[in-house]
Amino acid sequence: MNFFTPATLASVSIPLTESLHSILRVCIDLSIVIIEFLGLLVIVNTGIKAFIEWIRKDERTRLHLSEGLSTALSFLLCGEILRTVLFHDLSEVLLIGSIVILRVALTLLIHWEAGKEKEELKHKRSKEAKE
Repeated sequence: MNFFTPATLASVSIPLTESLHSILRVCIDLSIVIIEFLGLLVIVNTGIKAFIEWIRKDERTRLHLSEGLSTALSFLLCGEILRTVLFHDLSEVLLIGSIVILRVALTLLIHWEAGKEKEELKHKRSKEAKE
């Protein structure tokens, strides 16, 4: 007797596939929440440190703030990339795609600003060293 006929396997595989899909969705949703929460923690930590540096009149405040925000955006972008695994129709793809594009643009802008800030600090320090 053969218990594993194609009809038997098909009837078992559909509920199994749906169960695995549900488990995958839960894991991805949980991962997204954790990663975005880490991004939030980076933003809050960076903001508090930058505020303290600003009070102390540290000249590297903007640089540290830019670097922290860039790191936080990377975490948030990671969450959006994970979210793309779950899309089902074109409107969701377009929404997630536009969010990813905006976050990438913000990250590039912050990297550019941080590079500019580093150059200004180097120039200022070399000028002070000459005096």
